[in-house]
Amino acid sequence: MLDGLGERGTDSCGADPPEPWEPVGADRGLELVLTGVGKSAAGGAIGQVADRKRYRGVLSLGVAGALPGSPAGLLETVLGARSVLADEGVQTPEGFVSLAQMGLVAGPEMAIETDRAWLDRLGPLADHVGAIATVSTCSGTDPMARRVEERTGALAEAMEGAAVGLAARRLGLAFAEVHVISNTTGDRPAQRWDLPGALRVLGALAARLGDVL
Repeated sequence: MLDGLGERGTDSCGADPPEPWEPVGADRGLELVLTGVGKSAAGGAIGQVADRKRYRGVLSLGVAGALPGSPAGLLETVLGARSVLADEGVQTPEGFVSLAQMGLVAGPEMAIETDRAWLDRLGPLADHVGAIATVSTCSGTDPMARRVEERTGALAEAMEGAAVGLAARRLGLAFAEVHVISNTTGDRPAQRWDLPGALRVLGALAARLGDVL
């Protein structure tokens, strides 16, 4: 997964991916960072790279699963208006309780708002704009997918965005998240997938970022 584009580099998701956590320069003053899958890898990569170089912002770019009520279909692009930490908390018999509800994290830290200027610039590239949920465990059952959707109001779920956003916020950098829908969520046997197609769309999208950012 290609995730965590600093505003100094990208490529078009070509055949030779960069080394994990090592920025790769390209044209138009952008850099691409391959973070790896999951919040720990993504947040760590951005923290390390941004600590070594000067950036104006970070764009989390990858694929995502559409949640049950989402209007986003396979191979469509979703721009995150905010990135929500969907499953940081405790599951109780009465339901899910977030870290913010437990008083362990301030409420705003559970949702990272997208930089307004980047939201405006990236909007024309997206088919849909809305919240994107960041999960540690993807929704492979219908009840789980519905719960994530109800808790976050998200159109899609992925595994990195809010962690990248949190690291960017702490470093004083602009942040946005863009994902291409590669699959549906819910009961695993009934899911629909087109990962190769989503990666092709993602590559074409990445090639256009220099003209926007």
